[in-house]
Amino acid sequence: MSKPKNQSYRNYEQNGYPVLRLGYANVILLGRWDGLSNALFSLHNNSTFWVKYDMGDSDEVIESYTLLDGTLEMEYEGMRRIIEIGETIDASKYENIISFYGETEAEILIKMNFEKFEPSFFESKLLQKEADVIEEIDGYTYMHCNRIKDYSLEVWNYLKLPVESLSRLRWGAYFHDIGKRVIPIEILNKPGKLTSEEWEIMKTHTTEGAEIMRNHSVKWLEDSAFIVEQHHERYDGKGYPYGLRGEEITLEASIVSVVDAFDAMTTDRVYKKALSIKEAVKELEKGKGTQFKPVVVDALIDILKNKQFRW
Repeated sequence: MSKPKNQSYRNYEQNGYPVLRLGYANVILLGRWDGLSNALFSLHNNSTFWVKYDMGDSDEVIESYTLLDGTLEMEYEGMRRIIEIGETIDASKYENIISFYGETEAEILIKMNFEKFEPSFFESKLLQKEADVIEEIDGYTYMHCNRIKDYSLEVWNYLKLPVESLSRLRWGAYFHDIGKRVIPIEILNKPGKLTSEEWEIMKTHTTEGAEIMRNHSVKWLEDSAFIVEQHHERYDGKGYPYGLRGEEITLEASIVSVVDAFDAMTTDRVYKKALSIKEAVKELEKGKGTQFKPVVVDALIDILKNKQFRW
């Protein structure tokens, strides 16, 4: 099957196809043929996504990605190359994580066993409603969450940590600020310094967010709740909500803590101008061993150096 010429995801949506809007892509469920779900994955310009093949309990899980249009790079175990239009990547051929980078808008046809693809698709549609709530409250937080997810996965991959934990990190990083939906908007978007009372309210977004995750209708989100709860703990024990220190803080939360701070420093806000990446790196180095877990800071800085301080 191929995409009709000049057919966009908007055309499919108008025709009643289920559409999942992600921060970095739109996914349209086209239908099911021969036991396989077919989906059109429209990746946005300068966006990324990752794939980890999981055959689960079956030896016959099909999972393939065919580039229909656009410029797409693939990275596997440190090697990058351009994917040709019409080329199909069979995920079962790759033991570790495959990363894809959209140099332009790119459209990709996904084929996967429906038993694997469709439950994830519809659960993700449900979760996207959570992201929409965050966007309505604070558009910065919505885009910020998407970047934190990307940065966190890059660090996890760089440290060669277990791929089985990537999904847990992905959702914990993406929803690390989900608790902000219960923070009054006048506090969340206050341009000046918060009062001590307002700051105490703001800090509750960690525990409130963890409770949301633990009581969500998508049950497996509970596995990521500890990341949401701990992402403002500090390596020296001066963070919140529990004052954990050092190895008491999970590695996943330590990663989110570092990349969260990095993104905050390199993004314009109503009360401050963004730092350059090199300026933010200096601040991370200052906080290594006090605010931040050293191995995570070193990993992020190495990644940035490899990218020549561009993200």
